[in-house]
Amino acid sequence: MLRVEDSRTKATYTVPIKDSSVPATAFGKIQKDGEGLRVFDSGYQNTAVVRSQICYIDGDRGVLEYRGYPIEELAEKSTFLEVSYLLLYGELPTKEQLEEWSKKVMQHTFVHSRLTELMKTFNYDAHPMGMFISAMAAMSTFHANANPALKGADLFINNPDLMNKQIVRILGKAPTVAAAAYRHRIGRPYNLPQNHLGYTENLLYMMDRLAESDYKPHPVLSKALDVMFILHADHEMNCSTAAMRHIGSSRVDPYSAIAGAAAALYGPLHGGANEAVLHMLQEIGSAKNVPGFLQQVKEKKKKLIGFGHRVYRSYDPRAKIIRKVAYDVFEVCGKEPLIELAVALEQAALKDDYFIKRKLYPNVDFYSGLIYRGIHLVHL
Repeated sequence: MLRVEDSRTKATYTVPIKDSSVPATAFGKIQKDGEGLRVFDSGYQNTAVVRSQICYIDGDRGVLEYRGYPIEELAEKSTFLEVSYLLLYGELPTKEQLEEWSKKVMQHTFVHSRLTELMKTFNYDAHPMGMFISAMAAMSTFHANANPALKGADLFINNPDLMNKQIVRILGKAPTVAAAAYRHRIGRPYNLPQNHLGYTENLLYMMDRLAESDYKPHPVLSKALDVMFILHADHEMNCSTAAMRHIGSSRVDPYSAIAGAAAALYGPLHGGANEAVLHMLQEIGSAKNVPGFLQQVKEKKKKLIGFGHRVYRSYDPRAKIIRKVAYDVFEVCGKEPLIELAVALEQAALKDDYFIKRKLYPNVDFYSGLIYRGIHLVHL
């Protein structure tokens, strides 16, 4: 129990402690002149809003675990679909469970032709994220039987099978929508899904195939994308996850909630940070300009994007994995010129007392954009 004394009234209160947290509502009982206290925490700096057994982070030691499994082990030995099963159902699937799970997901990769027609109406230079958000929101209109606003607020509570069907639908269709948005941006016709391919293989196929009858993505690139998906699969209550939970609390359909979460991800301070890193590196230009750039950062004239994290006070474990993946990709695709600049920037910052004292280390976004650019999935 926590014992609290109100210095204004000299009254004392006891507040229960559970899981190293106290209920915010307990402070409402601490009153003066009939008005209870509120806990003000702008930006969730120190507020727990959910109990979870899914993700564990130790920011001081640079540890990230999914369901007790170290992220390094999952990135090396598992596929994204295995990890998605783990996150959803609590255990890694057996061989038979994985085969059935993969089959279910890949059977839901096709989208309605009307949705494809809708995506074709976007302007030629529409940003793929804007298209993805719009398409996911529109998808709710194609699955009315999965809309609690139409079928009752307790729809999924009373029908877990229907809930699981929406999960595999979203997992299956999201790459198809993303690939179509990318192809639209580069002015090429959309490719149909190939369900005999793996999850990330299929995505790369839809993005890259031109007219080849036997096209198959390079296995190193498929593995790299798989690792990237694993590293981004869960990370506590980040901005988009919090948005998803908030929207979902109204019991709206899952497609609208996904669209809202994707909108949060679009922001340059969240998912858009990796694209912002690329712009920053292009602005720096070359390694010789790094010292001058860092000086401007220290003078608050520039921002060092891709460094620092609200949770990690040491090296982001995902950034270590991504850096290795980057070099694997460049072995196949050719060296990305910006990687040398990125390494020079990292080395300079990690030797500078200004950044050391502030515990600013590369985060997951610092190298991820370089990988997408290396695979030619980013066109700035």
